[in-house]
Amino acid sequence: QVHVMESGGGSVQAGGSLILACTVSSLTGRPCMGWFRQAPGQERVGIAAIGPDDSTTYADSVLGRFTISRDNTENTLFLRMNNLKPEDTSMYYCAAVTLGGVRCMDIPKMRTTHYMNYWGKGTLVTISS
Repeated sequence: QVHVMESGGGSVQAGGSLILACTVSSLTGRPCMGWFRQAPGQERVGIAAIGPDDSTTYADSVLGRFTISRDNTENTLFLRMNNLKPEDTSMYYCAAVTLGGVRCMDIPKMRTTHYMNYWGKGTLVTISS
């Protein structure tokens, strides 16, 4: 059974940095994985994804500030977040494996998130001004 768990959330001031981590157990290979976030009262959206060939893609809202990467030996996904803004305040989720033919590099463009097969429970990031 695949188990996904995020860590690294917290509270920082605007302009600060955080690194989120996501460990995935019982999942072989190098699947498509992504980071998603959901602010209070808003829909969950994809903000970054990394493909089987380690290609990456980002939502415009985080491009140039966030970096997605993974350590394949440790089955761990990372999200380095720099120059954080109050509007980055959200619950952040890690997810793996796309379904229904959804292309990994299209994740930040998708209006829904139901195509990801495995989800963590999320980690809260709060940015104060």
